[in-house]
Amino acid sequence: MAIPSITELTVLKALWRQQPLSAREIHQQVEGELGWSYSSTRKTLERMLDKGSVRQSSVHGVQVYEAALEKVDTLAAFAHDFGKRVMEIDSPLPVNMFTGSKLVDDAELAQLEQLLQDWPEDDGEAK
Repeated sequence: MAIPSITELTVLKALWRQQPLSAREIHQQVEGELGWSYSSTRKTLERMLDKGSVRQSSVHGVQVYEAALEKVDTLAAFAHDFGKRVMEIDSPLPVNMFTGSKLVDDAELAQLEQLLQDWPEDDGEAK
């Protein structure tokens, strides 16, 4: 799985909390964290559409977006990449480091732990 950029992850997190959202609604949720203009949000959404990270549809004549990437799968890929590339750890990260996260509930935490434990040794991941 290709890992989204940090800004793309911020957009995905907004969509995982509530979807579908218009570009304006997404911008309102991410502008405080990212500190960028509405046009930057639109450009990021276009890039994410091209990559297949989000889907676009029309609701009542308004273009809206939904996350195309599953939350737990994406977080597992981030955690795996962080452990391997940043921390140079060859074994799975302990799932207790995610305890207390506002992003995942207990069921998702258990699923995340399983994904990290079962991560393929030679996964050909994109860098």
